[in-house]
Amino acid sequence: MHLTRMAACLTVLFGIFASAQQAIAKDSAVEYMRRAANALIDAQRKGGPEAFKRVVGQYGHVPEIGLYALGNYRAGLNRQHRSAYYSGLAKFVGRYAATEAPKYPVARVTFAPNAIRDGRAVMVDSRIYLKDGTTYDVRWMLVESRGAYKVRDAQVLGFWVSPFLQTLFQNYIRDNGGQVAALVTALSR
Repeated sequence: MHLTRMAACLTVLFGIFASAQQAIAKDSAVEYMRRAANALIDAQRKGGPEAFKRVVGQYGHVPEIGLYALGNYRAGLNRQHRSAYYSGLAKFVGRYAATEAPKYPVARVTFAPNAIRDGRAVMVDSRIYLKDGTTYDVRWMLVESRGAYKVRDAQVLGFWVSPFLQTLFQNYIRDNGGQVAALVTALSR
């Protein structure tokens, strides 16, 4: 009887230890992307640009995305305009996502168990399942910022999103006399 109780206690202890080890072993970048994906799905359900803007602001590395998008015009972003630019960028992405999201209703997202670390970048692979049964593989590029992860880019159908944003923004600046302030004003509307 005493040995049976002791064996039961050991089994419970080993079970607790194994669960704790499993929780420790989970990749923090993958767990971060699970939270981000849940927030994006929730924003999709809500349907408005403001919901997506909040998710972009919370999970995206908006300054790094924004500075990359300026490309050769980066030096033209005055310090006093940075806050308005970053806010406008999040608003722009939020509006775009709210417009496009209804075309791609997400049912669920799964993730590879481990991220791929490549220098400063951390890649997290996912599979997006749409409600119509279609699936897409998306690779998320994260960077660490102040001890936490932030999304820097996403690769969909083999194409990274940031270069498209960069082309769009650089063309707008070029078409407006090379003035970054013109883009900041447009994004703030």
